Amino acid sequence: MKQEVTATAKTVEAAVAAGAEELGVPAAAVTYEVLETPKKGFLGFGEAPAKVRVVYVPTPETVGLTFVKTVIRDMGLHAEAELSGLPGGKREYMIRITGDDAGALIGHHGETLDALQYLTNLAANCREDDEEGSYTRISVDIANYRAKREETLRKLAKRTAEKVLKYKRNITLEPMNSYERRIIHSEIQGIAGVSTNSIGADNNRRVVVILEGQPRSAARTSGTAPRSGGAPRSGAPRKKSVTISYDPPVVPLSSPSDPQPRNKIQKRARFDESLPEYHSGDCFTEDTAIDNAEAENDTDEI
Repeated sequence: MKQEVTATAKTVEAAVAAGAEELGVPAAAVTYEVLETPKKGFLGFGEAPAKVRVVYVPTPETVGLTFVKTVIRDMGLHAEAELSGLPGGKREYMIRITGDDAGALIGHHGETLDALQYLTNLAANCREDDEEGSYTRISVDIANYRAKREETLRKLAKRTAEKVLKYKRNITLEPMNSYERRIIHSEIQGIAGVSTNSIGADNNRRVVVILEGQPRSAARTSGTAPRSGGAPRSGAPRKKSVTISYDPPVVPLSSPSDPQPRNKIQKRARFDESLPEYHSGDCFTEDTAIDNAEAENDTDEI
């Protein structure tokens, strides 16, 4: 964003220095235009100072750093921001935030940090109509959170792939942004027997870890019972469903001495035994509830 001031002094050099000081930048970082040349006059009559227009065009990375510092100051946080260039990157920079209150800018799963980085890039690449320049990419990190988050996602991808291979079922992860989905895709590519696909749109886009050999459109999440008539397990004969109409007998009320199911899992098992079609498909074993709980814990760790 271009900044300019008009300054006057006895000489052009002095006027430029005064204008740069008013803008708060070094004199070497500005450009100027002479509006009026100085006149010495005669015996003190007709003397006129030099008048110049001093222009300062900050670099995109400087604008981004100023924006982050402004956010920190306006939020009243005790934190500092430093700018550094990324090795080997062309017009790529990193802003690292440190301090006791820096964690407040991370948010749930880094959502606040991602929003701050997005706004920083918008501010850095906002130019006037007469300004030109290539796009500058700025990353914002707090206490090495980006690297820790990437390591967590790679571990999650490995654990999810192991479950898909073990239970022969597809697993859908929680919604992620494009950067995090790319990490999952990259990690799964190196694991034989599984692949990935993305479903959903916008902020609800998710990664599905798929068992290779299954159609991608038939991705069912873990913990869901297969439809009736699904593919039987290898070596298990497929059972035919038969509909029989009968009048249910009158069952007397159970007495307190009758055995009762001890928990919901036992109730579910008793219900499943009355439905042979459920066991004829490709489904989980008896520890379904445990696996479901582990899957929920995995996604909670993101």
